[in-house]
Amino acid sequence: MSRILAMDYGEKRIGIAVTDEMQIIASGLTTVPTSDIFDFLEDYTKKEKVELFLIGEPKQMNNTASESEKFIAPFINKLQSKLGHIPIKRVDERFTSKMAFQTMIDSGLKKKQRQNKALVDEISATIILQSYLYNK
Repeated sequence: MSRILAMDYGEKRIGIAVTDEMQIIASGLTTVPTSDIFDFLEDYTKKEKVELFLIGEPKQMNNTASESEKFIAPFINKLQSKLGHIPIKRVDERFTSKMAFQTMIDSGLKKKQRQNKALVDEISATIILQSYLYNK
């Protein structure tokens, strides 16, 4: 089988999580500067078989698109042009950053460690992926 790769898009960095090959377990992989994401994805997909990209879809409480969607849409268009052989699905990412922060607190991370925004992004991507697997 192949992996599913989830991304929590941000203007500065993108949190990334992947499944195991059996698509049972979601694990945080890394955080990549947004400017380096396409090099990272091209390299990763040469080494690992990826069958699906999941990208967080930020929404307002009234279910309309959030302000950050204007940055995500061009990213998705570029991703389709570069790696169009891999399908893309969107996953509602409301509250993932808050859930990631709470996960850090619950796991006993110190205050200084919880200020690591890259770790929050990676955990958010893992939550996006886990919610997809749960609802699949």
